[in-house]
Amino acid sequence: MFTGEKIKMGLPLRITFNDTDYVYQINTSPITPATSELEILLNGEKIILQKDARRVWVQAGEGPVIEPDFAQALGRSVALRFRM
Repeated sequence: MFTGEKIKMGLPLRITFNDTDYVYQINTSPITPATSELEILLNGEKIILQKDARRVWVQAGEGPVIEPDFAQALGRSVALRFRM
């Protein structure tokens, strides 16, 4: 049973953005339609994504800075995969 703790999901996922391939893993569990924050390992570095008031995925917290459009693409990729 899930208690809201974060666990590392084992399957690496791929995304292509601006003709560049990236590998990421989702470290947030469980993921539900109400999930508004995601912890992602992108090429081995932790990225935090949050949905803002407009329901757009934006980067939050510390870590390597990524483009806003890339943050939105990552959030959409997870949302489509998990039918959020």
